[in-house]
Amino acid sequence: MEEDIDTRKINNSFLRDHSYATEADIISTVEFNHTGELLATGDKGGRVVIFQREQESKNQVHRRGEYNVYSTFQSHEPEFDYLKSLEIEEKINKIRWLPQQNAAYFLLSTNDKTVKLWKVSERDKRPEGYNLKDEEGRLRDPATITTLRVPVLRPMDLMVEATPRRVFANAHTYHINSISVNSDYETYMSADDLRINLWNFEITNQSFNIVDIKPANMEELTEVITAAEFHPHHCNTFVYSSSKGTIRLCDMRASALCDRHTKFFEEPEDPSNRSFFSEIISSISDVKFSHSGRYIMTRDYLTVKVWDLNMESRPIETYQVHDYLRSKLCSLYENDCIFDKFECVWNGSDSVIMTGSYNNFFRMFDRNTKRDVTLEASRENSKPRAILKPRKVCVGGKRRKDEISVDSLDFSKKILHTAWHPSENIIAVAATNNLYIFQDKVN
Repeated sequence: MEEDIDTRKINNSFLRDHSYATEADIISTVEFNHTGELLATGDKGGRVVIFQREQESKNQVHRRGEYNVYSTFQSHEPEFDYLKSLEIEEKINKIRWLPQQNAAYFLLSTNDKTVKLWKVSERDKRPEGYNLKDEEGRLRDPATITTLRVPVLRPMDLMVEATPRRVFANAHTYHINSISVNSDYETYMSADDLRINLWNFEITNQSFNIVDIKPANMEELTEVITAAEFHPHHCNTFVYSSSKGTIRLCDMRASALCDRHTKFFEEPEDPSNRSFFSEIISSISDVKFSHSGRYIMTRDYLTVKVWDLNMESRPIETYQVHDYLRSKLCSLYENDCIFDKFECVWNGSDSVIMTGSYNNFFRMFDRNTKRDVTLEASRENSKPRAILKPRKVCVGGKRRKDEISVDSLDFSKKILHTAWHPSENIIAVAATNNLYIFQDKVN
C-alpha cells in the first residue's frame, strides 16, 4: 500500500456537517467484522454506527462496493454512580465483533463500566392476518370472530434492528480499556487499569478475575494495565501491556489467577536517551497479536515495535512513527498530548502495519521492504477516487515545497483509531468526527 492508495471518504457516522460537530460526534473506536463486509464505529455520544459494503454490481464487476450506513443505535447512556458520586460517560471505548454464526450479527461494545452484547438482524417480512388482532394490532372482540384465518408473511421494506442481548455490568472498579473475544467464542475478557476479568457469553451476573495487579496499599502503585488481547488461535493464552512499557504473556492453564506471567517482554532502556519524559513515552497504548499468532505489535508514544513470541529480551523490529516530536516533548506534556493513546493495526497478511499521528497523518510500515509512508486524512485532499500523496515533515533548515514544518503541525487533529480490512487493502481511519475509507487503486 505504498503510493497507489485510492481514497473514498465517508463523512462522520451520522453524516453530519463538519461545522456542527460536537464533542459527542468524535469517533472513539473503529472495527471491521471478520469478513470485512461490515465496519462499526463508536463515538463519545454512546452511539454505534455500522456501515455495510455494497455488493458488486453486475454493470461494474471490477468496482468494489462502497460502505454505506447500515444501522445506527444508541449503545450506552450517561449514568451516575450515586455511591461514589461519579459520572459514568456514555463514550464507547471499544467494539469487538463475534464471528457470524447465522443470519444475524453480534458485537460487544463497552464504555468505562459496562459491556453489552448486541444482536443486529434484518427483517424484510411481516406477519399479517391474525385471528385475535386487527391490522393495527388491537385485540378484536372474540364474539365477532367467526372464521379461522392462517396468518401469512408479507414482504416489507428492509428493517435493521439492533437489540441488546446481554448486559455485563458491576464488575469493574476502574475504567475498562480493552475487551477481547476468545478463540473459543464462548468467553471474552475485559480489562481495566488494575484487573482483567474473564466472562462467559451466557452468564452476565458473574465473571472470573484472572489478573489483579492492585497493591494492598494504593500508594505503592507503580504501573497500570493499558491494553489486553487474547491469542488468535490458543484460547488459553493472552497478553497485556503496562504503563511501564512491558508486555506480559499469560497462560490460563498454569493457574487460575494469572498473577505470574509465562513470558515477560521488555526492552532494556538506553541510558543515553533517559529524560524526564522517558517513563511517560514508554507507556504502551495498544497491543495486538498478528493474525498468525507468532508476533505481538505494541504502540508507545513515539514508536511501533514488533515482538517475536520466542524472544523476550528485545523487539525484532522498531519503527519510528514521529521521531521529529522528540524535541517537542516539553510542549506536548504541557498541552497533555503526550498522554494520547494511539492504536496500531496489522494488514490481513501481517506484512504491513499502520498507526496514527498528528495533523491527521497516519503512517504505514512495510515489514518486508522496510519502506514507510506518511499519508494525510483530510477533507481538503480527499476528493472521491483521488490518489493520496505521501507527506513529509521537515525538522529544520530549508523546507521544500511539498514538506510541512514540524512547527506548523496541528496537534488538535490526531488519528488515534484505525482499522484494516481482514483480507483486502481497505483501511478505515477516524479523524476526530470524520470517518475516511481508503483502498488500493483499482485499475
